[in-house]
Amino acid sequence: MTSKRPFLLLLVITCLLFFVALGSYQLQGSTETRVGGIAMEMHLLQDWVTPRLNGEPFLEKPPLSLWLDSVALSVFGPRTLSVRLASALAGLCSVLLLFGFLRRIGRPATVAMTAGLMLATSASYWANVRQVGEDSLLSLGVTLALLAFYQASQRRSVGSALLFVVGIAIATLSKGMLGLAMPGVVIFAWLVAETVQQRRLQVGRWLWPAGLTVVGLVPLMVWLGFLYQQGGFQALKELLWANSVGRFDGSFTDAGHFEPFYYYLGKLPQAFLPWNLLVYVGLWHLRKQWRVQPHLMFFSLWVLAQFTLLTLASSKRMVYLTSLAPAAAVIGTEYAMVLLARLQAWRGNVQWHRAAAAVMGVVVVAFLGVAIWVVPRADHEESFLPVTDQIHA
Repeated sequence: MTSKRPFLLLLVITCLLFFVALGSYQLQGSTETRVGGIAMEMHLLQDWVTPRLNGEPFLEKPPLSLWLDSVALSVFGPRTLSVRLASALAGLCSVLLLFGFLRRIGRPATVAMTAGLMLATSASYWANVRQVGEDSLLSLGVTLALLAFYQASQRRSVGSALLFVVGIAIATLSKGMLGLAMPGVVIFAWLVAETVQQRRLQVGRWLWPAGLTVVGLVPLMVWLGFLYQQGGFQALKELLWANSVGRFDGSFTDAGHFEPFYYYLGKLPQAFLPWNLLVYVGLWHLRKQWRVQPHLMFFSLWVLAQFTLLTLASSKRMVYLTSLAPAAAVIGTEYAMVLLARLQAWRGNVQWHRAAAAVMGVVVVAFLGVAIWVVPRADHEESFLPVTDQIHA
């Protein structure tokens, strides 16, 4: 199977999963209504520096997603589809990036396509991609930076350097210091593991990502400069200290995200549904192949390092696990291929690959059914629709 056909098939299926019925329901929950309202206020006021909610500065995070939502509102008008487009497009880009990366390092097209589909059909990832917010963009930035870093660790090039810089810029403009910490902790873990394996410290391999990270921070610094002109030192302190550092050390409690350290351990059964078992067993099984297949070690460290970082942080939400999903999809896929090979050796006359494709098809159809029929019904409980109905009455 050539790369072109799987890529086109992955593109079509992912577009269906992420865009079908995307604008057929109201803004739901606290995040969508809040972020959508801030984006609309930015669109109406044409103030591209200071995000505002009901006229008051809202400085919990940088405004990349708000900029994109405001542009979409200008182009497509005031509708729910407009403010969800940026998240959906970011999710699509992440899936296609993962496919392209796996093909580039020599993995078969079927493996690359399966990993992309597994990412697109991870329940929490799928749900976050289809809602207003910055977490899908954060995941895109982290994914782009880490894939570019791994590519450069094998063979440096101008292209990988540029992609790394763009990834850091997207991640930090989406989520501030968290956007820096999520790829940074993985890079640190990889470089430490590399140093231990080789038993020598190569300073240049540490300086390369550090120097490019500084370049990737330039867009954030430019925006912070404009923010300082409008809001002064207090605005910078609120954004960089209270809403970034404070989320890790527990001093920022206004967002209501403080949870005990074991919070994510209790969420593991639902973190990467429906592929949980493949991911968790795969992490354990594939550790034996780290030396011969270094990409498996990289993706495993991606999951483990980010999970550790988020566990140590005081502010916790399930949505923060979105950035782990691409690595989890690769681990789940690689282990699924091991299981298929074993099944084929056990009973070679059974078309196990066709059975696996049928299972994936059922999962895709189920997600489309949820998007078309189940999610819109939540409007009566999760949106402002009951309030507007009463006002109309």
